[in-house]
Amino acid sequence: MRNLKRIFFGIFVLLLVLVILAFVLENQQSVSLLFLGWSVPQLPISLVVIAALLIGMLVGPMLAWFLGRFAKRARKRFV
Repeated sequence: MRNLKRIFFGIFVLLLVLVILAFVLENQQSVSLLFLGWSVPQLPISLVVIAALLIGMLVGPMLAWFLGRFAKRARKRFV
């Protein structure tokens, strides 16, 4: 049973890598961004999308942790 889980996990990781590779290879057009006065040199659109995904994966949990901590303090104060 343990080996079966490892095989399925390996297949899942392999498929994920193939999907990411296909995404990167299909989106090679260059794009330049301007955000809040900051300009970014021209980069492939796939790199911009993946960077946005990774930044969101970092900021989202940190924001949830911060808001949860703030809410916990507010509940303690009212009790």
